Amino acid sequence: MFSFFKKEKKPTETPAVPLTAEESQEAEALIANLESQLQAETDIDEQAKLYEALGLAQAKLFRTEEAIDALEKSLQAKKSIGDGYKKLMSLYNAQRAAAARNGDDAKIDYYMDKMEEMRQIAKQLTISGN
Repeated sequence: MFSFFKKEKKPTETPAVPLTAEESQEAEALIANLESQLQAETDIDEQAKLYEALGLAQAKLFRTEEAIDALEKSLQAKKSIGDGYKKLMSLYNAQRAAAARNGDDAKIDYYMDKMEEMRQIAKQLTISGN
């Protein structure tokens, strides 16, 4: 009934499921296609969508730094709270957690600041109604 002296069970991290060779090839082809579309695209809104799709595809292949770069470019082009926003926030949080495990205070602060910037974007978009 009372759990005063019971040990709390720590949640276990779910390991990342590796992609099959076919899924990996599809993601690589998608990335190549998106990169070629980005070079030809001049519309800012379309560029934002393409960068978001590119970042999500790179995150699927566990290319964290490249995914973060593409998703940041997407938000610079057009601020939105979509799948790219959510994925970027989770990538920042994962990087912050890795920095915490390694005891790297500078990176912890860096990613905490990045996450705060993301919260400000969400706040601005919520207030403006976009």
